Amino acid sequence: LFVMAPMISIITAIAIFAVIPFGNQFTVPGTDWVVKLRLADVDIGLLFIFGFASIGEFGIVLGGWSSGNKYGLFGSLRAAAQMISYEVALGLSIIGVIILSQSLRLTDIIHAQAGGFWNWNVWYQPVAFILYIICGIAEINRTPFDMPEAESELACGFNIEYSSMKFALFFMAEYAHMITMGALAVTLFWGGWQPPLPALSFIPGVVWFAMKLFVFLFFFVWQRGTYPRLRYDQIMKFGWKVLLPLTLINLLITALVISLKG
Repeated sequence: LFVMAPMISIITAIAIFAVIPFGNQFTVPGTDWVVKLRLADVDIGLLFIFGFASIGEFGIVLGGWSSGNKYGLFGSLRAAAQMISYEVALGLSIIGVIILSQSLRLTDIIHAQAGGFWNWNVWYQPVAFILYIICGIAEINRTPFDMPEAESELACGFNIEYSSMKFALFFMAEYAHMITMGALAVTLFWGGWQPPLPALSFIPGVVWFAMKLFVFLFFFVWQRGTYPRLRYDQIMKFGWKVLLPLTLINLLITALVISLKG
């Protein structure tokens, strides 16, 4: 288990990229070849992402538990409680987008935002967008939610006994999850590969997707060096008593507005 734990983390982190569409499909000029900038376009793309993200938590928990170190065990327990708590609010925050798009397929969600930046879901679900970003930062254990590996208390936490390539796998898994969170935010709220203006559609969609993703990655790196670390009781209280009620209220309001319009 000690060796398998970092493998579980990195494999699940990379597997999520299979269903994220980085650009629209196009036909190679002069041929019948159709190029699709994604590995798979499944009907349950969002469920696939959240399923593999949940499996990735086992890597951290098993890594800390199998280390035979009390700091590693405490770090893995903190990680399990924090990631499960914020995963509830994270899942509820995107249900509003699913209601608006009427689909779990990521390409359908992107096509529903076509026509210009004023059709992006970030304008229809601003509260859900903010809640998604906060929950996403907590889900990938970034500052100020990095209590599972708080150096001042746990001496690096769940990965204290790891070194060399096994530590590098945990390290790469964290940044792979960060890229995934940014890519999913672009897909759900910022129109995916869609250009901000229809007149700019001559630029390939993958370029727009990469530019939007870079904004989120810059934000994730910037906020890591900006905000102080919270106490663990503050993190759990904030997740259950603030974020969860806000996501439920946003979901109820979205469902009410859609039902009244229908």
